[in-house]
Amino acid sequence: MADTATDATAPPTGIPAIIARVMKLKPVRVFLHYASSGGPLMASGLAFQGMFAVFAGLWVGFSVIGLIIANDPGLRESLINTIAAAVPGLIESRTSDGVVDPDDLLSAGVLNWTGAIALVGLLFTAIGFLASAREAIRRIFSVAPSTTNFLLLKLKDLGLAVAFGAALIVSTVLSAASTSLLGLVLDLVGIGSDSLVGTVLGTALGLLVVFLLDTVVLAALYRVLAGIPIPFRRLVGGALLGAFGMGVLKLLGNLLLGGSRNNPLLASFAIIAGLLIFFSLVCQVILIFAAWISVGMDDAGIAADPVAAEKARLERERIAELERLAERPRGFARLLRPFRRWRRRADDGGSS
Repeated sequence: MADTATDATAPPTGIPAIIARVMKLKPVRVFLHYASSGGPLMASGLAFQGMFAVFAGLWVGFSVIGLIIANDPGLRESLINTIAAAVPGLIESRTSDGVVDPDDLLSAGVLNWTGAIALVGLLFTAIGFLASAREAIRRIFSVAPSTTNFLLLKLKDLGLAVAFGAALIVSTVLSAASTSLLGLVLDLVGIGSDSLVGTVLGTALGLLVVFLLDTVVLAALYRVLAGIPIPFRRLVGGALLGAFGMGVLKLLGNLLLGGSRNNPLLASFAIIAGLLIFFSLVCQVILIFAAWISVGMDDAGIAADPVAAEKARLERERIAELERLAERPRGFARLLRPFRRWRRRADDGGSS
């Protein structure tokens, strides 16, 4: 019997032990949490909404700022390159193809009927995407839907959409300024900006700007949009990892589009198919690293919803107190059992 008990309580060995160790790894637990929370399905829905929102935003954005960048070739090219780097295959640039010709966008006006339709479409799709992203991220963190007033939420989403557009413009200006400064420095040291070194440094600088933009956007999605009180260190860590993952996707996106164009069966709609796949993968990255932060907070005992956690704690304490009070009569009754038996024997003796 002792040997049987020892065997039953012995830790697993061999393949079961390896599986147990693998299941404890954080990346594995993150993917399991992401899948169990419905992440793949939510990412697919976000991808379609995000694609429509990006097209509408591109049309309206170029219509609004077209008068400014049309007269500044450097800023115009910097904006196009930033968008092309952020979403491969979306807009044509000097180094990549896209479904949208920037010249057509610059010639469009927001005051005509097409611009008005695009503006209305942007409002619905952008706000709808942000609302869906909020609910998806809160589901990943196992937090109940927001109870904030509906109109206030929509105003918040609209403000965030404008802020994201402003962040894109600011990053474009910074990219143009830094590229000009880099060219000036290279000319001063005798290295041409068109040389191999200048090209590599310029590309690296552009990737850095996009990486920082992605980090800011992800942090805003997790903390501001979803309204989850994530500690700063964990928020920055998750946003940096997510931005790195999105950067890898953008590099792979260019390879995907290039391979699709070489396939005669996909050549006619290769870019559209590539964009759909790209947006789906990007939305999955957003939710996967939300799950990464969520699992890390759970491991550290940090509540994603402090109010709900406090209510749950008070409820557990209340139930424990009720159970303790319910046990008191039973304990008192056990103490009275010997007296009752003595009293019963005494009554039986007296009656006899």
